[in-house]
Amino acid sequence: MKAVVLAAGRGTRMSPLTQTRPKPLLPVGDSTLVERVMDACAPYVDGFVVVVGYMGDDIRDRVGEEHGDVSVEYVEQGERAGTADAVERAASFVDSRFVVVNGDAVFSSEVVRRLVETEGNALSVARVDEPSEYGVVEVEDGYAAGIVEKPDDPPSSLANAGVYVFEQDALGYVRSTRESERGEREITDAVAAMMEDGHGFAVVEHDEYWLDAGYPWDLLEANRLALDGLGSRLSGEVEDGATVKGAVVVEDGARLMSGAYVEGPTLVREGATVGPNAYVRGTTVIGEDARVGNGVEVKNSALMRGATVGHLSYVGDSIVGEDVNFGAGTVVANLRHDGDNVRVPVKGETVDTGRRKFGVVVGDGVHTGVNTSLNAGTRLGVGATTAPGEVVTHDRGVDV
Repeated sequence: MKAVVLAAGRGTRMSPLTQTRPKPLLPVGDSTLVERVMDACAPYVDGFVVVVGYMGDDIRDRVGEEHGDVSVEYVEQGERAGTADAVERAASFVDSRFVVVNGDAVFSSEVVRRLVETEGNALSVARVDEPSEYGVVEVEDGYAAGIVEKPDDPPSSLANAGVYVFEQDALGYVRSTRESERGEREITDAVAAMMEDGHGFAVVEHDEYWLDAGYPWDLLEANRLALDGLGSRLSGEVEDGATVKGAVVVEDGARLMSGAYVEGPTLVREGATVGPNAYVRGTTVIGEDARVGNGVEVKNSALMRGATVGHLSYVGDSIVGEDVNFGAGTVVANLRHDGDNVRVPVKGETVDTGRRKFGVVVGDGVHTGVNTSLNAGTRLGVGATTAPGEVVTHDRGVDV
């Protein structure tokens, strides 16, 4: 049985992080979104077919020809034409039953096991608080009775979670799927057509965790899930005078300098430096070759490869891209004074993050001047700069 991994999309809602990388390669813990999807599937499949498109060569270079002991093949989806189109492009690589999975979700391998062990066609669902934001599955006697996309009056609280097992005859329905109102051929329309013709779909509910990583702040939750049960491992250098509390991993080649105080769960990756006299707490990932300097506090955030927060700065509840340099005294605001959830403009709409505390999203190569203040919910695009002492309250340099 092979797994078709849908990894062709750009992920515009993740901008500016996806201005320089495809969404499936967004880092989570010590890996990426797509590699964690493949980790979940690997015990139950004998091959992967990865459908790539936007910056597909980057995915090929990162994943390679094998994932663990499982072979990996690639097919190209040159233009965004929908999930059914993506599966059709992979059709010649699969035989018998096959798995289809989105390359940007976060879930445990347990649901894949249960889907594979179910006879016939099967799909996964997850219980959500706001079902009207998802495709909603109506269930009768353990089987799907219908799927409704983003209904005003949801028939259940079970969202389509984007992991399927199909029998071979599903490919005929995939090929005959027409364009939706969005101008794309959707795999959910193929599923609906199969159900209309009497093909049953067993429903398997995610009973551990599931996350649809659609927005930048979802990466904070993805890191929380990835670091859950992290444990402690101090392979790198921990100088005298540095303090480690709780689940902290310091990878080989990383360094905690004297006066650093690190509370877990925190992952300090290879080549990173924390300190002297820095405070890192919450669920935090300090990426490879990143630097957290003197008098800096980083809380519940992700710093990507090569990011530098040099000295006398605060970063909270934020995603900071590669090779960013925060000037001395840069402060991130992560809480509204009125106590409401932080809202972020995305693709012309103001989106509620669902978080009372959320800081900033910073694209690769951003440089801030000394004593810059960044308001909660602000996004800075790739290569953006700020002047010394500037107060930034609106997005800058973001393409959508």
